[in-house]
Amino acid sequence: MTMEFTDRVSRVEPSATLTISALATELEADGVDVVDLSVGEPDFPTPENVVQAGKDAMDAGHTGYTTPAGHLELREAISEKFAADGLDHGPDEIIVTPGAKQSLYEIIQTLVQSGDEVVLLDPAWVSYEAMVEMAGGSLSRVDLSPYDFQLEPALDDLAETVSDDTDLLIVNSPSNPTGAVYSDAALEGVRDLAVEHDVTVISDEIYKEITYGVDPTSLGTLEGMADRTITVNGFSKAYSMTGWRLGYFAGPTDLIDQASKLHSHSVSSATNFVQYAGIEALENTDDAVTEMVEAFEDRRDLVLDLLEDHGVDVAVPDGAFYMMLPVDDDDQAWCEGAIEDAHVATVPGSAFGTPGYARISYAASEERLEEGIERLAAEGYL
Repeated sequence: MTMEFTDRVSRVEPSATLTISALATELEADGVDVVDLSVGEPDFPTPENVVQAGKDAMDAGHTGYTTPAGHLELREAISEKFAADGLDHGPDEIIVTPGAKQSLYEIIQTLVQSGDEVVLLDPAWVSYEAMVEMAGGSLSRVDLSPYDFQLEPALDDLAETVSDDTDLLIVNSPSNPTGAVYSDAALEGVRDLAVEHDVTVISDEIYKEITYGVDPTSLGTLEGMADRTITVNGFSKAYSMTGWRLGYFAGPTDLIDQASKLHSHSVSSATNFVQYAGIEALENTDDAVTEMVEAFEDRRDLVLDLLEDHGVDVAVPDGAFYMMLPVDDDDQAWCEGAIEDAHVATVPGSAFGTPGYARISYAASEERLEEGIERLAAEGYL
């Protein structure tokens, strides 16, 4: 039997980050010691009180179907978090999803149809492109690499790209893969263009709690943006809950009403007992999050120092736990060689729309980070 596959799937490539991670896993299965600097996953355990809350919820019988939009208590806790960030979203303007990636997928499927123009800021997280292509949209891209990955100096380039034909703009600050945190002036520039051209904006804030000496602004707090911004966040990064699969998004009521239909006919709801763990994470983990962020900052500084020792200059990230390492023009070959020769896994910048770089994740111990950088240097990759 020969199966025929849809165009929407055939035109999408597998996730580059997961592909590299799979290669690292294969090498490790063969007994190779791989320093994996490719995966975007905190190496800290989920806080014990959060784990206990999930266990308690299971013991209490919270294992069945639940309200599609998410438990009211969780949505109320999310609403309070939004309020602390200056956003005004009641529980009825929030949908809880199995991970922030599902939030983004539902939003894009709800807003984007064949031929719609979506603008990305490159380097951009790998799955934005795939999600837009599956929805039938077309991509326009603004390259931030000439500006150390900052948006403010690229506002003129963005203004040349965004027009009355633009349907959606995706902003990710702090950024994956660069760690850049966009300035208030940059976000105000986005606001001005969005209002001028009547463009909807997704503000992906999954790394908002992981920053170093800066306080990122939520785009939806700016004047004129409340009714045209959809804010996405989740629990995977800040609370080290990647495998729990819990995220959420908020936006205008009409968007929520439409996205709810897709949500209910696909995933039905986020896992019942996991939502109780989410409540605990929002309400009782400030110290654990602070400790983790401080460790990430120390690791960032360590990697910057190690690279400087080898004469490598990189843009300093102010958030998340990534940085972009300048490499050969053929970054795919560079990354493949690095894992084969030095047994260090990174992700090619071309996967994010920016060739000539490799993304390094410093969500690893200081010992492994030192080992990884020294291996790359010893094999001539720095």
